[in-house]
Amino acid sequence: MSGEAKLWIVFGILIPVMLILDLGVFHRKAHAVKVKEALIWSAVWISLALLFDLGIYLLVGHEKALNFLTGYLVEESLSVDNLFVFLLIFTYFHVPAHYQHRVLFWGILGAVCMRAIFIVTGLTLLTNLHWIIYIFGAFLIYTAGRLAFSKEEAEIRPEKNPVLRIFRRFVPLTKRYHGSHFLVKGRGRRLATPLLLVLVVIETTDIIFAVDSVPAVLSITQDSFIVYTSNIFAVMGLRSLYFALAGVIEKFYYLSYGLAAILAFLGVKMVISDFYKIPVTISLGVVLGILIIAALLSLLRRKLHPETEATGEE
Repeated sequence: MSGEAKLWIVFGILIPVMLILDLGVFHRKAHAVKVKEALIWSAVWISLALLFDLGIYLLVGHEKALNFLTGYLVEESLSVDNLFVFLLIFTYFHVPAHYQHRVLFWGILGAVCMRAIFIVTGLTLLTNLHWIIYIFGAFLIYTAGRLAFSKEEAEIRPEKNPVLRIFRRFVPLTKRYHGSHFLVKGRGRRLATPLLLVLVVIETTDIIFAVDSVPAVLSITQDSFIVYTSNIFAVMGLRSLYFALAGVIEKFYYLSYGLAAILAFLGVKMVISDFYKIPVTISLGVVLGILIIAALLSLLRRKLHPETEATGEE
């Protein structure tokens, strides 16, 4: 049995076991996730990803291990920026704090399946229509420009979601939450609760996220094993990151600009890949360097302009 086959087995066992432990043991009773608990779970998922990467290094080789680490960093970074959207959705629907983990659990479980579809589709297109690599690269560069120069993220409105309108029109819905239930019996039939409505919105927004993040990881490597496992490890830790960072994420003022720079770099990397392949060590260094610079500049801005942190003014 090859090293990669062994790692597929480990991955196939580890993720379901962790999901069962997460919802069935540690979060069996609905409760508001505190920052300390979220930080512990974030550390667990990051540690598992790094241990898995060590396994790749030992069983498959250092190049694939570096590809995994770079892909994981890119996906995790893009996920952090998406925490704003989760916060907006929960605020808009007035989701009680002790039910938010349950929604994110099932939402990210659905994301695991959706990412597989996106990755297989992307790899199939790149294999059979190689020229599409230029479209993917141009799309990443366009996304980088949109992220850096537009305020679109700040203007996202859940009520404008077309799936939300369709759901409300065709699915019978209760007016209030019924504990942690997605469905309840009423008027002689099954009725959806607002919690299911929130889950649907979370799922559809993840599809939008995947449109950006999957091409970004494919720009690093087209190895299906590395692309999928790095993507899923990052997605699995997203719930914990939300509860750990939701209260402080707005303080990282330059994060969006850093992510834009990363996407632009990956887009250029993809466009020139037929002429020059940027080594994975350089890609990893660029991604890490940009994230560190964005974080340091954000901290410096807070020190130089503390009044903007207090008032929220630009």
